[in-house]
Amino acid sequence: MSAVFNNATLSNLVRAASYGETLTNIQNYQPQLNVVEQYWAAWYTYMNNDVLATGLMFFLLHEVVYFGRSLPWFIIDQIPYFRRWKIQPTKIPSTKEQLYCLKSVLLSHFLVEAIPIWTFHPMCQKLGITVEVPFPDLKTMTLEICLFFVLEDMWHYWAHRLFHYGVFYKYIHKQHHRYAAPFGLSAEYAHPAETMSLGFGTVGMPIFYVMYTGKLHLFTLCLWVVLRLFQAVDSHSGYDFPWSLNKFLPFWAGAEHHDLHHHYFIGNYASSFRWWDFYLDTEAGPEAKAAREERMKAKAAKGAQKKNQ
Repeated sequence: MSAVFNNATLSNLVRAASYGETLTNIQNYQPQLNVVEQYWAAWYTYMNNDVLATGLMFFLLHEVVYFGRSLPWFIIDQIPYFRRWKIQPTKIPSTKEQLYCLKSVLLSHFLVEAIPIWTFHPMCQKLGITVEVPFPDLKTMTLEICLFFVLEDMWHYWAHRLFHYGVFYKYIHKQHHRYAAPFGLSAEYAHPAETMSLGFGTVGMPIFYVMYTGKLHLFTLCLWVVLRLFQAVDSHSGYDFPWSLNKFLPFWAGAEHHDLHHHYFIGNYASSFRWWDFYLDTEAGPEAKAAREERMKAKAAKGAQKKNQ
């Protein structure tokens, strides 16, 4: 029996032979639920196996969102009109390059990421991540997702920075830097060790959160994963538009921030925000380098002046 209603009588009452019939029954018996909650409840009730329902839903969610968000960037790469906003306009990925990347990412999804996804629901049950309806209120979900963005960004900065040292770069992270001018699909083109390590920030931060609070809804986690996938793909898109989010939120990293990392192979280690690179002086690009040199010159001049006094 599914835990979506936490009521065996209700679950047995609304469950039918098909998903459509189950949905209709829920709409009739639970009209107070909103549309998304009704579809969610129908899925878990119809599947009648929460481990299978969560595993299949998470896997399909990841595939549909990742490739669905990558597709527009693939199309944009084929249209010369958009080159005016391409950060590295002379480096347009060929179809051959993108197909190679596609095959590698698909292999990673099925051989590396699929196994943890199918074991996720038992862990949810132990941690207190619930699938029940109704969902938490919008304010709660928004605050939790904002917190996950901040925590994941912190994890990503330090883990990513570590991957640029010695053997970590040579044997692991170098694969991701195959493309000096990234494109949307290349967001998850990475060594399995990197996929699991950096990916831990996406799943691990909510786990730490629910271990501390004892309460988190799986739907909130789904929304977080969707937004994180959008952020990852968009930051690898290679395009910086006048309407890009970093034009309205100056602390948002975006494609311009991460493209510089791929171009110069160093600096700009954070995923979503700019503050770690700013305050720890790891910003990438010629402008950031010039600013660092100016600060160093000023500091040296100040030191020399004190010494002469």
